[in-house]
Amino acid sequence: MSGVVTSITYAPVKGLGLVAVSEVELEAGGVRENRRFFLIGEDGRLVNGKFAGPLVRVGASADRDGRSLSLRFPDGSTVDGAVEAGAAVETDFYGRAVAGRLVSGPFAEALSAFAERPLRLVRADDPGAGSDRGVEGSVSIVSQGALELLASEAGVDGVDGRRFRMLFRVDGVDPNAEDAWLHRLVACGEAVVTVHGLVGRCAVTSQSPDTGIRDLDTLRTLRRYRPAVDGEEPVPFGVFGAVARPGRVRLGDAVTPL
Repeated sequence: MSGVVTSITYAPVKGLGLVAVSEVELEAGGVRENRRFFLIGEDGRLVNGKFAGPLVRVGASADRDGRSLSLRFPDGSTVDGAVEAGAAVETDFYGRAVAGRLVSGPFAEALSAFAERPLRLVRADDPGAGSDRGVEGSVSIVSQGALELLASEAGVDGVDGRRFRMLFRVDGVDPNAEDAWLHRLVACGEAVVTVHGLVGRCAVTSQSPDTGIRDLDTLRTLRRYRPAVDGEEPVPFGVFGAVARPGRVRLGDAVTPL
């Protein structure tokens, strides 16, 4: 069953607001700008929405190579400029080491003040490394039908797909049809993706994508009607994979399992 791409979103800075675009270029490591930057605490540990949910209220944009960055805060203020790479650091991403460099300048100071906790900004050395699962999980897909079924099960009018921070949302397929794409090639526009697994969900999905405040018990609902799958991550919803053939993907493009 084929569908069409109805949403494309990515995060220039992991944990901050998503950027919605009409097209992206899938390279070997995914979308070059996606999660090129990430945040760590004073202890060097990764900081994401589980620890600082309201950071989703901060918008970000960056150039393709992470050489310039702009942050937009809810009060209308902005912090932008060239990215100055400093000391090398290595950050644990759920058991996987990600190499990067601390970013000098006003960015971390502004984000720390907003989050009311000390934060340091890091630019990953390699595009795609800042995704939770690295380049092997640099592409993520969820169906609109899956979101509508979740809304029905949760007893709400609708569920904003931004909660799940997926690269592509696909319409025109059955709810959770993407589950059947595991270990298959899937054509997305000009590109081809190898689907490696189901995305295990965490408490971030229970937070509003506008405020970062918990307002929907997604995990309890998903556990009730979507049982865990042996060998896959817990609380599955949506799929992740890697780029098998680079190419451009646009809104309205076909998504077809091969």
